[in-house]
Amino acid sequence: MKRQFHKGGYSNDIANQYVTNEQPIYSLSSELETQYKYEDGKRTDEVAGYKAWFIQQGLTPFTVKFRDKIKLPDYMSIVEFDNLQAIEIKYNVYFKADGLKEVK
Repeated sequence: MKRQFHKGGYSNDIANQYVTNEQPIYSLSSELETQYKYEDGKRTDEVAGYKAWFIQQGLTPFTVKFRDKIKLPDYMSIVEFDNLQAIEIKYNVYFKADGLKEVK
């Protein structure tokens, strides 16, 4: 599969190329990982966001960044993202979402 690189920022279309709504997405994290802002190559105490790990069949585990602190469901719960977006930078894909909900 040849990757198509897009100019610009995060996009729902890019996320849909990698993560499908056809198969369940499982939560792998039991805690959020805090990400901090950096200035001049040094970490500050200012929180930039939070990230957690997820997996879907056919994909390697991937992280999704959340701007606000969210409540994670139990380990291996099936989830859906609120406004999942992705960006391709070189050969890496980074995801972010506004939130998530557990699918029952």
